[in-house]
Amino acid sequence: MAKKQRQFPLRNFFYWSRYRIGEYCLKGFVWLLPWIPRRLLAAITAVASRLTFALLWRYRTRMEENLGMAMGEELPSPTERRALALKAWRNFAQGVLETTCAVHDTTEEILSAVAIQGEENLRRALQKARGVIALSAHLGNFPMIGIRLAAAGYPFNVVVKHPRDRRFARLTDHYRTVVGITTIAAKPRREAVRQILKALRRNEVVLMIADEFKSGGVQVEFLGRRAPAPRGPATLALRTGAPVLPMFVTRDPKDRLTLLVGPELDLAKRDDLQEAVDVNVALFTGQLEAMVRRHPDQWNWLGFHRNGRRQRSRMGRPAPDTHDFPDHRSS
Repeated sequence: MAKKQRQFPLRNFFYWSRYRIGEYCLKGFVWLLPWIPRRLLAAITAVASRLTFALLWRYRTRMEENLGMAMGEELPSPTERRALALKAWRNFAQGVLETTCAVHDTTEEILSAVAIQGEENLRRALQKARGVIALSAHLGNFPMIGIRLAAAGYPFNVVVKHPRDRRFARLTDHYRTVVGITTIAAKPRREAVRQILKALRRNEVVLMIADEFKSGGVQVEFLGRRAPAPRGPATLALRTGAPVLPMFVTRDPKDRLTLLVGPELDLAKRDDLQEAVDVNVALFTGQLEAMVRRHPDQWNWLGFHRNGRRQRSRMGRPAPDTHDFPDHRSS
């Protein structure tokens, strides 16, 4: 016990040091951005993504294992799975660059950089004056959902799980404020719910990322395995009557971004609230799975840990009862 107690200060120091390094690197990178040509930044990002993909082998291995479980029949070769994992890693790195650059971009530059399809769905939902719950996942350049809508004049909030390091959390909150996004901390949970309800009453958009599969959620089928999906979006939608709209920013082969705003989801109603929550969580998860199946190179493939894996699933076409988005990959 005494040995463990002596180890904690060292562990805390390394934890603190990691965030200080991240803080100063992020500040320095944001400060330098206006003086570096975008093409050079893109080239540096491409090299950095390949380098980190090679060095961070644990993450790479987990991505490849998850791809094998979900897409084993479509990608039987380990080489093919590694190539797809590398592409997903590269897309994530490109998204980080684009999101960081948005801090310095003008409103016109943001609007032109991200096309939008389905904006009429958002306008129609806001006419109900109950706010909008934007349902999304760690897919494509998801941070640009809020940046694009805020640039278009929509009051936008995002629910974020902050790191334990408060200084780093305040820094990232500041950058979100710069691009017009209000941050709602996911914890403490009661305060988060209070802030979400206030935003919905003001008829604002609240983004909730729903592909974090952790204990305590509703057990659903996702990519051929049982996983605990978050119940928060479904509970809030049922209690408030706020429309739920799927939203994703996807990337085409030419690196053009498009914000896809799906039509309002038709929530299932039940006499028992818990049963209704369970049914709608499964509905929401189906929406996310359909987009992952359509864009497997744009999901991070880190959402499942080894103890959460079950059985292999074929990656087929989206289920017929999910809202279909236009496919931009060939455009």
